[in-house]
Amino acid sequence: MSKLIGDRKFYKKVLTVAVPIMIQNGISNFVSLLDNIMIGSVGTESMSGVSIVNQLMFVLYLALFGALAGPGIYAAQFYGKGDHEGVRYSFRYKMMISMFLVAVGIAVLYFGNHSLMSLYLHDSADSVQSPELVLQYGKEYLFIMLVGLIPFGIEEVYASTLRECGETRVPMVAGLAAVVVNLGLNYVLIFGKLGAPRLGVAGAAYATVISRFVQAAVVIIWTHTHTARMKFASGLYRIPRFTKRLFRKKQDDSDAVMCEPPLIPGKLAGQITAKGMPLMFNEILWSCGMAVLNQCYSRRGLDAVAGLNISSTITNLFNVVFIAMGSAVAIMVGQLLGAGKTEEAKDTDTKLIAFSVASSALLGGILFLLAPLFPMLYNTTDNVRTLASGFIQIGAVCMPIFAFMHATYFTLRTGGKTFVTFLFDSVFLWCISVPFALVLCSYTDLPVIELYLFVQLVDLLKCLIGFILVKKGVWVQNLVREV
Repeated sequence: MSKLIGDRKFYKKVLTVAVPIMIQNGISNFVSLLDNIMIGSVGTESMSGVSIVNQLMFVLYLALFGALAGPGIYAAQFYGKGDHEGVRYSFRYKMMISMFLVAVGIAVLYFGNHSLMSLYLHDSADSVQSPELVLQYGKEYLFIMLVGLIPFGIEEVYASTLRECGETRVPMVAGLAAVVVNLGLNYVLIFGKLGAPRLGVAGAAYATVISRFVQAAVVIIWTHTHTARMKFASGLYRIPRFTKRLFRKKQDDSDAVMCEPPLIPGKLAGQITAKGMPLMFNEILWSCGMAVLNQCYSRRGLDAVAGLNISSTITNLFNVVFIAMGSAVAIMVGQLLGAGKTEEAKDTDTKLIAFSVASSALLGGILFLLAPLFPMLYNTTDNVRTLASGFIQIGAVCMPIFAFMHATYFTLRTGGKTFVTFLFDSVFLWCISVPFALVLCSYTDLPVIELYLFVQLVDLLKCLIGFILVKKGVWVQNLVREV
């Protein structure tokens, strides 16, 4: 038990890192819940349309998350090593890849919106929703949300780098500011309060976009006004200048072209790319796989889409603990590896995984008991409420499983085993979970609740694989020793 449980000093450090992330994510998800309820009050079709758009945008969000993860590994280890120039290089790499992905994502969603959204529009005898209205609401929401991807991409670069440098409070404050703005504007713009026009779904999108600009502004301003603490921010956007200088040699004078250090050294850029590309493709494939799974569930009717939307909103509110613990693994274990403290890193990782699973088991039990109450908050049909309640209870039972998978994934990733995480995560999803779901969906008449449960339980095999990989210590390596 001493290997699984830390002392008071250990948990104090863990909570210092994880609690601000929990608070930020928790409040964000709580506001998402309120958003959902407010949008749902416009009608079930509006809620389903927004849900489909968010599922599509989820692919881009995770692509960004994966793309930033590779340089993030180096940023955490550089910071642990005390190399602020290395953190600066990692930040620049992040910004370039983030803006590239945002541009690609906007283009794909703008030109392919109709075809992509139509994949989820399956009617059923139990449903009273209109697919045409769902599509109309979805497009209205999407075209406004695309603008918010730009500040979102920039904010993620800053916030992730601050966390990797041990500063988790500022991203939390930025998130809280965005939440307040989003919630207030949602109330005003969705329902037309305080003299504003009643915009419905469009109002929710405008509120989200404005809040993302606010969130980005907070982290950017703080970072560049606290360069004494965040040393990487000094000279962050310096552009290399090629200058011609005259200097004397021992035998003759000659002109020579001198250049300042590059934005990112070529060798380091190559190393980050080699480690980061598997993570980016992993997140893209994983999010696409999740989209395929949700498309499978949607074949049971639009009520399943609405029920899953309610369920995911509620379970995300409770999942903040194990999500934050994954970030704690990346930050604490990554810094220890960068400092060369491998044994301490292994011990810390074991205790973090145990804490994540135990806390998720407790929260899962609470969520299971409360599951029938949450759907009652929504203005929707009894069938949608029943489905949502069942999905929530399944998510509650599986929460410790998700916590273990999340922590082991971050453990492997923190040590730079990005190809292993690619196999562990997205390859498993596409080779095991997706085919299993497609077979059950296409060749059986299983109700959507049972279908959803069986697909979730497949992750038990993934837990076994993760346990073996972490136990063997294949992830323990210092990536910045010679950089």
